[in-house]
Formats: sequence, C-alpha cells, structure tokens
Amino acid sequence: MLKKPATVHGPGATAVISLRNVCRRYGERAAVDDLSLTIGAGEFFSLLGPSGCGKTTTLRLIAGFERPQSGRILMQGHDLTEAPPHRRPVNLVFQNYALFPHLSVWDNVAFGPRSLRLDPAEIRRRVGEVLEMVQLSELARRRPHQLSGGQQQRVALARALVNAPAALLLDEPLAALDPDLRRTMRSELKRIQREVGITFLLVTHDREEALSLSDRLAVLQGGRLEQVGSPRDLYERPRSAVVASFLGSANLLPDPAGGGVRLLRPERLRLSAEPPDAGERGVRARVRELAFQGSTVEVRLHAANDLPLVAIDTSAALPENLSVGEELWCRWNPADSHPLEGAIA
Repeated sequence: MLKKPATVHGPGATAVISLRNVCRRYGERAAVDDLSLTIGAGEFFSLLGPSGCGKTTTLRLIAGFERPQSGRILMQGHDLTEAPPHRRPVNLVFQNYALFPHLSVWDNVAFGPRSLRLDPAEIRRRVGEVLEMVQLSELARRRPHQLSGGQQQRVALARALVNAPAALLLDEPLAALDPDLRRTMRSELKRIQREVGITFLLVTHDREEALSLSDRLAVLQGGRLEQVGSPRDLYERPRSAVVASFLGSANLLPDPAGGGVRLLRPERLRLSAEPPDAGERGVRARVRELAFQGSTVEVRLHAANDLPLVAIDTSAALPENLSVGEELWCRWNPADSHPLEGAIA
C-alpha cells in the first residue's frame, strides 16, 4: 500500500514538488525571496539554514498554510498555488508531533483513514501495516503520554504516512529529542523513507542531520537559495563562504593567484614542525586552543595577519606533546582547496 516504485533522485527525477519564483513577504521583510526549487519523486531532500532563513515558511507554503504573494507551487505537475491544505497530496509532521492525547496510538494513526470514510477492513489493514513499519505494533493501545519522545515521533510519522501522501513534510522533527535519541531516530527516518519510497522534505538547522540523511539539500540564507546539490557536493565544492561555513568548519584563505577566497576543510590541513614540501603550501601559526573529541583533536590557530585556522586530525598524527602557545607549520596540498565566490566576511 505504501511502497512506491524506485525512482532516480535529483532534478532529472519526476517532480513531486516544484517552486517557481515563489515570494512571501511579511511587511518589508522577505521571508522567501524568488525561490525556485524542484524536488523529485523518492528523494530525501532537506532545507538547511539558520533561524529566520525562510525554510519553515517554505514548508508552510508547500503545505498550503501560507500563500505566496507571487510565484507558483506545483505538485505532481498540477498548479496547487491556491489549493487549501486538504487538497494537496502532502502531509506535515510538526516539531511537537501534535498527537491527540485522548486517543490511543492505533486511533491516532487511524484518524486519517477514518476521515476518508474508508472501509473498516481497509483501515485495519493500513494502520496495521504502518504501525509494523514504524515498529509500534505492540504499543498500539497506549496513549501518547505513555510513550517516549522517540516513540511519539514514530506515531506522528505513522499518522502522516498512513494515507500514502506523495510527499512527507518534516518540520524539525528531531529537535525535541536528546542527542543520543536524535542519532537513533536519524537512522529510523532514513530506514522508513527507503521502505516507503516516497519523497521526504526535511526542514532543519542541524547540518549533521541534513548531511547524513539527504539525497540532496538546499541551503537558504535570508529567504534566498544559496545552493542546492548532494551533501558531498555542497561540503566539498560550495559556491560561497556562506555555504562553506554553514556546512562545517571552514578555513577561508586568501587566494594568492586571483585575489579571491579559497576553502580548505580542517581535515585537509596538516600540522607539522617541518616546513612544506615541494608542491605544498604553508604558513606559520600559533596554537590558540586544543579540543579533544575522542578519536580526533580540533586545533584552533592564528596565523599572520590574525588569520584564524582550524585543523582536525587524530592525536597520533599530530606533533608530539602539542600545546597551546606553540608555533608550527600549517601545510596543505593546493589541490585540496576550493575557490569560492565573494570575499572573506
């Protein structure tokens, strides 16, 4: 009932959601500014950005809870810009789950099929199937207050999936969970999405969440689209310093050739007592801070002209007895750096 055909991810896939030059303003402030985006069938797609960047407004526009002042919203090829929420082939999972506290798990999930006046046997089949998928069959008679946060989140997912929408919209669904449970639920989300095969659209400000879950992701800033692509593309080949910095720690280096800016990720920066070899580049820098992170150590340094640098490496690969205040060489292969648009902020 819920399983969809396998599809190709990315712009070439059949479009489930298309935004074309969508704008939404609140007074003088543009929450969404000329946004165009296409999300394919079967994709796990994320909208990533800081608070106030327009990602939740975009989700509400897609769900039909907001209307754009201009632009079009298409779903499965149909213009649904003016359609009310119940006429759109999407379901929204809220951050607070929005479960009915007086209903059991079973009845929460059955609410949608019952509202469609489906045959009782069909309702039982659908609810039983989706509860098995989210591994809650044995808790079907419990009320929401008797469940953990992770279990409540899975009930919310089951309720959103039971009517087989074309796309599931997730508004920061893991934000209320503790860090360990968040990591567990990431795996659960990905497993469920692969199993049902439908489009998931996730809104998050957590870059680790977006990088680990997404087939593709879009970075928003100030209501505008900065860049869209695969997690690897955006991490290794960002177009701007905004995207580079938001996707992870970033060394933004002056480009001696063109006068622009180059990105060097901290894991590509080597610390050494010895100067660079032939073909390498390097600067002298002083250690400002050491942060032990288990399998790795993060080293923050300052080079000439107060240029901040960050290196991340295993403790075994770092110079022996490295300490705060020590001066040493920061070395890198020029091929490991990437040119960016714009200047260092």
